[in-house]
Amino acid sequence: MGLLDKVRKFTAARELMAADLYNYFRVIESAQENTVRYKGHEVIMLGSNNYLGLTNHPRVKEAAQDAIAKYGTGCAGSRFLNGTLDIHIELEEKLAKLVGKEKALVFSTGFMVNQGVLSSLAGRNDTILVDRTDHASIIDGARLSYANVVKFKHNDMESLEQVLKNVPGDNKLIIVDGVFSMEGDIAKLPGILDLAAANGALVMVDDAHGIGVLGKQGRGTCDHFGETSRAHLIMGTFSKSLASVGGFVASDTDTIHYIQHISRALMFSASMPPASVASVSAAVDVMLEEEWRHEALWRNNDLMRERLRDAGFNTGPSETPIIPAVVGEDMVAFKMCRLLIDEGVFVNPVVSPAVEPGNALIRLSLMATHTEDEINKAMDIMVAVGRKLGVVPA
Repeated sequence: MGLLDKVRKFTAARELMAADLYNYFRVIESAQENTVRYKGHEVIMLGSNNYLGLTNHPRVKEAAQDAIAKYGTGCAGSRFLNGTLDIHIELEEKLAKLVGKEKALVFSTGFMVNQGVLSSLAGRNDTILVDRTDHASIIDGARLSYANVVKFKHNDMESLEQVLKNVPGDNKLIIVDGVFSMEGDIAKLPGILDLAAANGALVMVDDAHGIGVLGKQGRGTCDHFGETSRAHLIMGTFSKSLASVGGFVASDTDTIHYIQHISRALMFSASMPPASVASVSAAVDVMLEEEWRHEALWRNNDLMRERLRDAGFNTGPSETPIIPAVVGEDMVAFKMCRLLIDEGVFVNPVVSPAVEPGNALIRLSLMATHTEDEINKAMDIMVAVGRKLGVVPA
């Protein structure tokens, strides 16, 4: 069997293209705002992680432009060697303060944070415990660590307790998403931390979808529960609420010092470019100053959730502005996504293996800047399409 046989046998995407139901790599012709331009038409964007609506904020864009003027377009090296600027250090100090830890470390992508942290902290004689629905970057980072990787049932404290009891020793790290990215539910962090303390484990929280959404001023899941001190590591990304690309991890000074000098994902990757660093720093400032954004995000969340439930949609366990609409079979999700964008609403299909077969969903996500009229218009279309496909009663 040749190495490329798998390439030739991969037909799933082309079959969707042939059926005019391919909903990936769609080309957007404008900034990520409440509405975006797609194929020459304005559509309501309900498929973005731009929760606070900051990607096109004047202060954020100005900060990026100023950074390019001063530092150029790139650092031409890794953080470890020549790629650390004074603005990297300033941002790390700001992020550590934001999430209530001693020190933070910035990586070039959020994926690299989980890959770099897990593969440097855990090894062959250690165990990483992951929630079954943790993000792919967590799973891949755990695999690269060569540690024993054990999964527990999603947000199930009995399952976690049983797994912990079956793992000997104290070399254990539990890592969970603060907000789970597909179904929008929140990790049961107090229970996880209690079990960790009782069983000699550390806890890392991936707060990619929690920063900007949960906690006072958007400080995240740990702040939401008042558990910042008990979580040993807090990870976050910049491609959601913080309007750019990149990621960070925060912890005590010694842990961050160790990761700085051991993480291959940090040491052998190009540094986060100046424009991105500056835009994230400005986004943090705007988030903390313009508290109305956090409040508006949750008002919009309540409105859309109510509209969906009133229409008969199954919104699963969601507790956040990530709201799934469960539609059943994969093909129904593809058809619904296509009909919605044709009618002016941009959403994302989530199908197996990302979810269990028969539980395909339309993933909806809100921005603080969406207006009530935009949400109601989008929900009117959503209900009409759902009825047409038999997802909700007529």
